Amino acid sequence: MTVSERPESEVAVIGLGKSGVAAAKLLLADGNRVYVSDSASSPGVNDAARQLSDLGAVVDLGEHDIARIARASRVVVSPGIDPGVEALEAAREAGTEIVSEIEIALGYLTDTNIIAVTGTNGKTTTTALIGHILRGLGEDAVDAGNIGAPLSDFARRDNRPDWIALEMSSFQLHDTPGLDPLVGVMTNLSPDHLDRYQTADEYYADKQLLFSNASHESIWVLNADDPRVEEMAEGVPGRKHFFSVRNDADAWLEDSTGTMNLLGSPLMSRSSLNLLGDHNVANALAAALAVSVADERFTTPEARSQMAEALSTFNALAHRLEVVGEKDGVQWINDSKATNVSSAMVAIAGMRRPTILLLGGRHKGEPYTSLADAIRKSVRKIIAYGEAATEIEKDLDGVVPIEMAGDDFEEVMRLAHESAQPGDVVLMSPACSSYDMFRNYAERGERFRQLALGS
Repeated sequence: MTVSERPESEVAVIGLGKSGVAAAKLLLADGNRVYVSDSASSPGVNDAARQLSDLGAVVDLGEHDIARIARASRVVVSPGIDPGVEALEAAREAGTEIVSEIEIALGYLTDTNIIAVTGTNGKTTTTALIGHILRGLGEDAVDAGNIGAPLSDFARRDNRPDWIALEMSSFQLHDTPGLDPLVGVMTNLSPDHLDRYQTADEYYADKQLLFSNASHESIWVLNADDPRVEEMAEGVPGRKHFFSVRNDADAWLEDSTGTMNLLGSPLMSRSSLNLLGDHNVANALAAALAVSVADERFTTPEARSQMAEALSTFNALAHRLEVVGEKDGVQWINDSKATNVSSAMVAIAGMRRPTILLLGGRHKGEPYTSLADAIRKSVRKIIAYGEAATEIEKDLDGVVPIEMAGDDFEEVMRLAHESAQPGDVVLMSPACSSYDMFRNYAERGERFRQLALGS
């Protein structure tokens, strides 16, 4: 059966997470017939199911109607769902189009300016910085996508925003063929999600989908310090602008003076940026550059001053090198969002005090050996925990002392308190996912905060 021959014009939505619920509500509001299913059942899922049922959707919990999904006009899939599940395999075999929630929303946002951000690390902070800068310029701007707010929520609004800073994960890019941003930003590239992708090349192939609809009118903001990014963008049509924390570029850090420069002129002092680490300087430069090249109005001296002011008032996002406090001379830093090795590496490299490093969680397929050089410079002890603990111990044996803490996070934090001395930093930058012990990285970060300061 071809798509044009399908007897039903129903859209199937698989997964009742935030993005699935938002897509279903948008489709229902536009008069579509919608079937929604989720293999799980929980209080949150049950509540969402009741809402959608009241709006007219047909809802299945605990199972998927495979035949119904296969004959749908299209299938909307949540990014966290494994592409190999039976329901999606059936849809592919039937020739049914599989798309993301973002793809659905883009069809309703044709008049909105979109700055799309992807990369392995830094994309959430860069997206938030772009939205913050735009609002500092007086623009009607929101942050959406993988950063937390589904794009469909804004597509349902009567007054849709003029600007959207849109974070795109590799999973979302895989199923969003219609993405054609005003500006596309690539922060950096390193292997990630090897628990889902068979190879790093497969992961990079999804990242490259940012450029799928590139034309000579496209605008790209790229990391000049990352050879993989430059190689991926080679031959891609459009205007290319580069940021760097090492060398002269369209946006760059002059290390000798600590000046952040933008399009040939000073923007602000690095010391005015309230973010830790060179990688966050790179994120700020990428964000400022993306906004500047998006509209000529944002290149005036007045706009530059407003952008600098916005950057100086931006604070670290929760769970991303977030200083949660200092107690008895020990600083506690929550970097729970560092769910891969490369993200943990930049956090460790940014430490300037003796460091107690908390590494662990669910192993994602990357070796930890590449952390060794950064660890030797500032870390005096590793506390390894969770499912990945034995792998961490094997890969980093002999680098610095390692204490094993098992799968009890309270025990992890008790050992951290016992190990830390006045003047130290306790850094939780796990290099692993959180799913062995927590529902997500945010829950892990909140527990760290509570146990760090005794709240």
